[in-house]
Amino acid sequence: MINLILFGAPGSGKGTQSANLVQRYQLMHVSTGDILRAEIKAETELGLKAKTLIEAGHLVPDEVIIGMMEDLVASHPDVKGFVFDGFPRTVAQAQALDLLLQRHQTKVSAMLELSVPDEMVIERLLLRKEKEGRSDDNIETINHRLKVYRTQTAPVSEYYAQQGNLHLVDGTGRVEEISERLYQIIDKLA
Repeated sequence: MINLILFGAPGSGKGTQSANLVQRYQLMHVSTGDILRAEIKAETELGLKAKTLIEAGHLVPDEVIIGMMEDLVASHPDVKGFVFDGFPRTVAQAQALDLLLQRHQTKVSAMLELSVPDEMVIERLLLRKEKEGRSDDNIETINHRLKVYRTQTAPVSEYYAQQGNLHLVDGTGRVEEISERLYQIIDKLA
């Protein structure tokens, strides 16, 4: 089983590259953002609480996200592996993911961190707002999300570096070029 964490700042290309990895390696895509947006659209209690936090640029509490991940992994025992996109976002979530996967007799194969300069991230997110109409892609929220990423999420990179699972990937250039960089790393794992 191959379990990949696709990691990077908001707007680094995780969603785009996850789709490519899912197709190439027949893995299951796990996007906490997609799961949360579905909850928001359905106006569930979790969705309404998450909407308020997300629109303010804050992270959804760990116990909520971890519970969603546990349910998802447990309900798909026969997949070839997972691509975690946007999860884990904190060291506590990373530790919980490791324990969750251990309970299912598997582990994180690699963390693939897409490195993209902040200016390019901002440009990509503003373009996404134009295309998709995402309310959380405005300059004030983007700057706050980048600050949260650097202070709360970036330490996850060091956590996986200490385990020898971190692979830094240049996230700039054409989509196909970035994909090829990821494929070269993953093909060595298999």
